Order: sequence, then C-alpha cells, then structure tokens
Amino acid sequence: MSSLILSITPTSHLSSVDSILESIEHYDYRSYPLCTRSELLSHSNHLAAIFTNPNKSTFRLDSSLLSAFPLLKVICTASTGLNHIDLDYCFKNEIKVISLTEERLTINKITSTAEHAFALLMSSIRRIPNSFSSVLSGSWDYEPFIGRQLKELTIGVVGYGRLGTLFSHYCDAFGAKVFVYDPYSNVPHPRISQLPHIHQLFEVSDVVSLHIHFSESTEGLIDKKALSCAKDDILLINTSRGGIVNEVDLLNFLSSHPRAKYATDVIADEMDSISSSPVILQARANPDQFIITPHCAGMTLEGQNIAFTHAAFLLKSFLNPSVRT
Repeated sequence: MSSLILSITPTSHLSSVDSILESIEHYDYRSYPLCTRSELLSHSNHLAAIFTNPNKSTFRLDSSLLSAFPLLKVICTASTGLNHIDLDYCFKNEIKVISLTEERLTINKITSTAEHAFALLMSSIRRIPNSFSSVLSGSWDYEPFIGRQLKELTIGVVGYGRLGTLFSHYCDAFGAKVFVYDPYSNVPHPRISQLPHIHQLFEVSDVVSLHIHFSESTEGLIDKKALSCAKDDILLINTSRGGIVNEVDLLNFLSSHPRAKYATDVIADEMDSISSSPVILQARANPDQFIITPHCAGMTLEGQNIAFTHAAFLLKSFLNPSVRT
C-alpha cells in the first residue's frame, strides 16, 4: 500500500478540497469525516499526512497517538488555532505542522467568526432566541423581551487582531462606544479607545467580547478577579476558545448575578462529552442566561471554502514541492 493522506474532517460539502488532496502525487487519499481514534490508529503503518480541523475533532493529536505513526511527515490543519495538536511532540519528531496562522492574505478574507460574534451580541441584547421560543409556545407578548439598543451600550473588546478589529468596527458602525484591551496592539481608530488593563475594560463595559488565541498566558484569563470588576448585567461573548474563560468562576458569577449572560460558541474540553459540560448543564437549568452555539462561528460555506482550499494547496505544495499549485 502507498503512503496515505487521511482527512479526518468533513470536506465533501466544499467545492474542491477533496480533488486537490486526491491530486497529490505518490500518495493515496482517503476521507474519514467523522474519524475515531481507533480508525486513525488502524492506518498506523501507512499514514504520512493528516488533514484536519479542530471543530469536528473528538480527540487530540497528542503524543500518545502520534507516536503510533512512524511514517507521519505532516499534519495540515485548516485553522489558525493549534491547541488540538501536540506541537512539542511534532517539533521533536520532525513532523511538519501546516496551519493558516500566518497565512494573512488568506485569513484576512474570512470574516465569519467576527460576524458570528456580532450575531451573538444582537441575539442576546434583543433576546431573539427567547422571544422565538415564546412565540412557538403560543404566546404573543413583547414585554418579557424588552431589549437594549446597541447605540447606547459600551462594548469592550479583548484582542485587536484580525477578528477583534472587525468586531470593533461592526459595533462602531452601529454607534456603540467601543473600548479595546490588547497589550500587544495599538488601536489607531479615531473613535475606539484603548485601555491598559483588562479589569478597567470590565468596569466600563456593558458587553465584553473575546477575540484572542488560546495559550498558556490566556488560559483562564477571564476569572473571578476579572468578573468581580464587571457590571451586574454584563454580557460576555466568547468565539475564541472555551479555556480562555475559567468556567467555574463564570458559572459562580452568573449564579449570583441573574441579569448577566454568557453567549458562547466554545466550551472548555470540547473533545470530551459535551453532556457533562458544566456550562451546558447550567444553561439547561437556566437558559435565559445563555446562548450556546456548537463551535460554528467560522463555519460558513464561504469561509470554509477559502480556508480549507488554501490549506489543501499548502499540503500539496509540501508533499509535491516540484508541482506548481
């Protein structure tokens, strides 16, 4: 059997990804869109390349798994986030990791996640999911669903990279007052102010939206200390990674502040059973304080086509360096 490229993420709905991966010379290509750990291990003697994305992964590409693949050359992920891959193991064992993290020209075309954060904002302050459920139950009463007007709110944005910048500009276009906390970036926008400390951001903001990468320095960044500075009716939006929020501290805060809300596209430990997620369990008990979507912020047809197609070309260029793609 030839060396194998295995896709472990859904690609059949995208226009050209499978055809690009199938065209890589000297390799066989197979697609397992809902691949399990045991299925991946069944190819241990032939696997040369993995094509993936974290959103549908049910397991992490960690050292205990990767050590079973003696021929593995490269992992290609159609994402900017890399916390689903054991980077230390890959570096030590000369396994190339290809991602979109530094592919600026490509990822600047993708606005999906920032748009989803804005959708969570509007859905929350106008109580759209709750009011729709009320109508389906037979009611037609606006009074329980009186919302807020974005133009009169103060929006705090954590992270002024690509997505934080887009989200900030969306809010500014609607007339909201916008503050940013980002110790690594300057904010040149004439109407958007920058604050030197995240606690100051929480003190002034009606809404705080997270737009930062998950790392050792950002893990649990939103904790009891930060939340202690928040307004009683704060709306926290998270389209970054679940681990950026200390979920125990957040749930305690929500329990003692019934007007506060959490609108999130991510939870901690998504690769574990979501049925045991404390965030989802508390949301079931008190749905008025939550909107939760299944890590779909970046999953638009347009965004996926841009990201996955470019990642597939990067993988082809690595495996067939003499072939112009």
